[in-house]
Amino acid sequence: MAHVEEISPMRYTPSGLPVVECRLIHESDIEEAGIVRKVHLSLKSKAVGILAEKLIRQPLHTPLLFSGFLASGANSKSVIFHIHSYQTVS
Repeated sequence: MAHVEEISPMRYTPSGLPVVECRLIHESDIEEAGIVRKVHLSLKSKAVGILAEKLIRQPLHTPLLFSGFLASGANSKSVIFHIHSYQTVS
């Protein structure tokens, strides 16, 4: 679960697929070794195709449940979360 903190303008691949890049923010409390720990994660992400067109219309800071996969970025030192789907959280 995360929210979109920022999102890039829509761009298109050479084959015409829409792409948006965004930054997802996750915050939670989790117990680890009997101690409650605050977790804060900022994750570079991207969506492609119809999902990109849908995500760019989503209001920023809305809690969403995302699914997808992690992959290396352009340089192997970075990680990008590729969004496959998302749904609103009530």
